[in-house]
Amino acid sequence: MSPVTQVLTILCWIVIALAIAPMVWLLMQPYLRGLSQAERRATGLLRDVLTPEQFHELIWRGYLEIPSPTEPQRVYRVPKNKGYVQVIENGRAIMRLCLQPAECLPDADLVALHKLMIEANEEIYLQKANKYLCIE
Repeated sequence: MSPVTQVLTILCWIVIALAIAPMVWLLMQPYLRGLSQAERRATGLLRDVLTPEQFHELIWRGYLEIPSPTEPQRVYRVPKNKGYVQVIENGRAIMRLCLQPAECLPDADLVALHKLMIEANEEIYLQKANKYLCIE
C-alpha cells in the first residue's frame, strides 16, 4: 500500500469512529453514570414485571403502552421517566393523568406501579389520578 492510501484509510476509520461515538455514548450513558442500589433493584423488578417485548419498548421508545383491561380501544402510555401518563383512544390522546406516590421512588418503580395499578383495577386508578383533558 502506498503512504497516501494508508493515510486515507486511517482518515476513513477516524471519520467512522467519530460518527459512531455519539450513538455509543447515548446507549452507554445510563450504565456509566452509576445507578444507585435502589435504582438497580427497581430496574430488576421492572424486568421481572414486564415481558421482554415491553421492556424493549420502554427502553427504545421512552414509554410503555399498557392496554386498558376494560376499554379495547384505550391504551395508557406510561413514560420511562417522571411525567404524565397519556390516555390514548382510537389513536388520539384524550387526556393526561398525574398520579404520584406519597414517597419518592425510582423511575422504574413508578412504571411498575402504573402498570400494576392499571391492570389490577383500572377504575380505582382513574379515580385517584388527576385528569387533564387534551383539547385540539
